[in-house]
Amino acid sequence: MLDILTELNVVSTTVRLLLALVCGGVIGIERGRKKRPAGFRTYMLVCVGSALVMITNLYISEKFPNIDPARMGAQVISGIGFLGAGTIIVTGRNRVKGLTTAAGLWASACVGLSIGVGFYSGAVIGCILILIVMAALHSLDDRVMASTKVINLYVEFAKVSDVGSFMEYIKIHEMKISDLEMNRSNSLNESGVAVLFTLRLSKKVPHAEIIHLLSLAEGVSYIEEV
Repeated sequence: MLDILTELNVVSTTVRLLLALVCGGVIGIERGRKKRPAGFRTYMLVCVGSALVMITNLYISEKFPNIDPARMGAQVISGIGFLGAGTIIVTGRNRVKGLTTAAGLWASACVGLSIGVGFYSGAVIGCILILIVMAALHSLDDRVMASTKVINLYVEFAKVSDVGSFMEYIKIHEMKISDLEMNRSNSLNESGVAVLFTLRLSKKVPHAEIIHLLSLAEGVSYIEEV
């Protein structure tokens, strides 16, 4: 049975494509539950498509021995970037979203290539590890990032003059401004302004506490972490 699955035939082709369908679907379910740009069906298509490319590549290399058996797979690894780039967006508050989804699509394509070439153990182990990183480690990542000494904030002020008093308020509470970017926001009136701050804290403090403290500053109409 093992020989049948490792050789290129109708049975092994069916098993590989079905396994790619399952692995892509398992990873995609986690993204779909979080309402990400690429969900269940997208991951399935990427994984199955990658597996089919690799199977086709093996078929061509058997028919024409002088053909490089890794050529088509290499194009999948580099070409999947266009799909991943389409999931990355920058919001109006300069917040980048979709990086994990893009990385997941690329990883899903790699799982598909492993299945397509018949490397079943590597594909299954890779699928499990990808799922652990994307699902189980999500809360851990949030906890770690929520207490770092660097915090990026998007703050809206009713007047431009409020920015100066806010900066003084930051210094009083022993925080340092390492970067500042001022821009307009469609949600503000003509005299309002939006500012992106990168702050460095003297010690690790939960970011929720910092945001609450800074929201009490005079002139702040809206504040959030980005």
